[in-house]
Amino acid sequence: MVISEHNGRNDRKLESVGIINALRRGTVPGAGLSRLAVGLSTEEKVVTSQLEYVASGHADCKFVRGEYGSGKTFLISRAVEIGQAQKFVTSHVVISPDTPLHKLQAIYAKICSGLTTGTEEHALKSIIDTWIYGIEDRLISTGIKEDDPQLTELTAKEIESVLARVSGLSSGLAAALRTYYQANNRGDFATAQSAIGWVSGEETVGRSFKSQAGVKGGITEGDALLFLRGLVYVMTQAGYSGLIVSFDEVETAQAFARPQREKGYINLRQIVDMIDRNELSNCFFLFAGTPAFFDSSKGIRSLPPLYDRIGIIAEDGFPNPMQTQIVLSKFDVEKLGEVSRKVMEIYADAYQEVDKNRVSPRFIKSMIEKVTGRFGGRVDVVPRLYLREFVDVLDKCALYENYQPMEKYAFVPGSGDTVLKEEEKAVMEVAW
Repeated sequence: MVISEHNGRNDRKLESVGIINALRRGTVPGAGLSRLAVGLSTEEKVVTSQLEYVASGHADCKFVRGEYGSGKTFLISRAVEIGQAQKFVTSHVVISPDTPLHKLQAIYAKICSGLTTGTEEHALKSIIDTWIYGIEDRLISTGIKEDDPQLTELTAKEIESVLARVSGLSSGLAAALRTYYQANNRGDFATAQSAIGWVSGEETVGRSFKSQAGVKGGITEGDALLFLRGLVYVMTQAGYSGLIVSFDEVETAQAFARPQREKGYINLRQIVDMIDRNELSNCFFLFAGTPAFFDSSKGIRSLPPLYDRIGIIAEDGFPNPMQTQIVLSKFDVEKLGEVSRKVMEIYADAYQEVDKNRVSPRFIKSMIEKVTGRFGGRVDVVPRLYLREFVDVLDKCALYENYQPMEKYAFVPGSGDTVLKEEEKAVMEVAW
């Protein structure tokens, strides 16, 4: 019991250090986001409910809409954290010129390269191995010895029963997984690695593997989603709840030429329609974008069938996160103050108690006014920058007894910068 409590305290301390380190870099922490979350309890409940639904064998999606600085990246990262606690495999995709919405093959490859199980990154091989080892472990538990030749025979038989269903979606994926298992069994790890590469959408896999597996070419635009369906089925057979894919910066799609833009939106509509038909069972998709992505002439409004499916019913002051879109409000002074207090608690867990005489509620208020004053009073654009600076204050208070932060952040009404400099305008578009 004592050891368990000690390990728990140590884990919390390490998580706290990780959070503070991320804030020092101005990035979203990789763990412990629930300790930083402010004003998202309703959205978290909605996402948690959706994930329970998906884990039962269904599919679902959510579009997160918000201005820069509203917390889109934070919310989808928090959703991923919730999912990992429910034993979902996750992957994060940033829409970009290299991974655009109009190229499903590129998106599939990005999903595969970013698969994470919560304990392991780049986890495609680990997931497939977990599936195979799980079959072997079940057979051994029935009394079959590890060195019994029958174990290999029975394992292969169970693997084939799964591959029969996978083959119904993609015969190529089934053939590649079969080749992976057989190559591993005979110690041909080069072929096994080629199999993983081909399954993940790599385009440089050699002819030798393709000849052994009996496959031609690679994954195409037309079969990328079928491959994904097959992989997710293997994930569930390996004991995982399913797959969460979070897409950030989807507004990047607007920058492409019209034919590519429209193809990207058609791909989105296809995914939404497949979700409605439950053709992507055990999959949950999160898309985060700015209002322009949803409402501008270059956004999804240009494809009415898609806009009709995911548009907002009404904005009447009562946001409904149970709709397909979650609409995030801008970060405000009250939220910034609340998250400051949360950071102080995390800092105390990571290092030492914060001197609340120097970092008092009055000081926090003054610092918020001073920092936001540099950006024309726009609180919504500074959370990442403010928190990075706030942690710097906490560090200096811990290091120097004579450091007085109020001397730097004392706010004099009317003295703030109301005209933004060019370098300040350049950081207006920051995501948190």
